[in-house]
Amino acid sequence: MIKHETIEKNIGLMILLIIIVISGGGLAEIVPLFFQSSTTKPIEGLRTYSALELEGRDIYIKEGCHVCHTQMIRPFRAETERYGHYSTANEHVWEHPFLWGSKRTGPDLARVGGRYSDAWQKAHLYNPRDVVPESKMPSYPWLFENKLSGKDTAAKMEALRKLGVPYTDEQISAARDEVQGKTEIDALVAYLQSLGKTHSVYTNKR
Repeated sequence: MIKHETIEKNIGLMILLIIIVISGGGLAEIVPLFFQSSTTKPIEGLRTYSALELEGRDIYIKEGCHVCHTQMIRPFRAETERYGHYSTANEHVWEHPFLWGSKRTGPDLARVGGRYSDAWQKAHLYNPRDVVPESKMPSYPWLFENKLSGKDTAAKMEALRKLGVPYTDEQISAARDEVQGKTEIDALVAYLQSLGKTHSVYTNKR
């Protein structure tokens, strides 16, 4: 058996043993998650994003909204009373990439869908201080001018289907027509209004 003194005096050996211990503990914690239905099986009633919502999600990521707004309600009373039921892994099995995180400058948006009208969302994105005077969020006026062509939407849906998202042939074939001519603000608002409403298990009540 290796003596503790020997390990302390041999930095290379100590590093190796630390790696082994951390790897073993990590595997013991992580590997079971790949086989639990609570993390791999979609929650009851989960639906895919529509073509317009999917484009809105990409705009949400492109504009960096996910940097300040998490979509992960933690299981603490202060959070569940404000935002709703805590987030669960099986709500997000079709999210690529998922938008969980711990950095929260603005409120969590996991269940924001339906809490505000489309008009409020648009006013907020055009100039946040018109509806939230103390807001630090930047304005996004260009979203009202930029138009979507929809030429890549079907390809995105096909790629997601290969990753397990159950898009149908009908959804994919209709994707371009659903998106073409819409503005980026239309897509982003459609996405925001879908958050927390793509399944029927948890309500959006505060």
